[in-house]
Amino acid sequence: MPQVDWNASGLWSFGWALVLAGFASGALLGLGFHAEDFAGGYTSWRRRLTRLGHIACVALGVLAMLVALSPAAEATGTLASLCFGLWRLGAVAMPTVCFLSAWRKPLRHLFVLPVLALSLAAALTLALIQDGVPA
Repeated sequence: MPQVDWNASGLWSFGWALVLAGFASGALLGLGFHAEDFAGGYTSWRRRLTRLGHIACVALGVLAMLVALSPAAEATGTLASLCFGLWRLGAVAMPTVCFLSAWRKPLRHLFVLPVLALSLAAALTLALIQDGVPA
């Protein structure tokens, strides 16, 4: 079985793809935002989670691009591959869980998955930077 190399170079394109997905989902959601009762009204769970989902795409896309520009992007090896893979996993899982939770509220318990992935990714990024990755 071939080994997957999750290097940082793909994070740049991945980040831009997430930003585009965030803009597209925001545009689709925006078609109904003019209605007071859209998705249950402004303060409803459904509407809040859909807004959070589309913003998560944009924010995590920008964060992925920042990681791609950081000193950690020079790192190689298993730890670096794990780090960059966790950024991708968390960045896709967070908006997905937001949209799923808006659809079915009990699915909110899945938030632990993207939170753990992104927390580990951030910790590993910091570790890679502090372990003397050339700046």
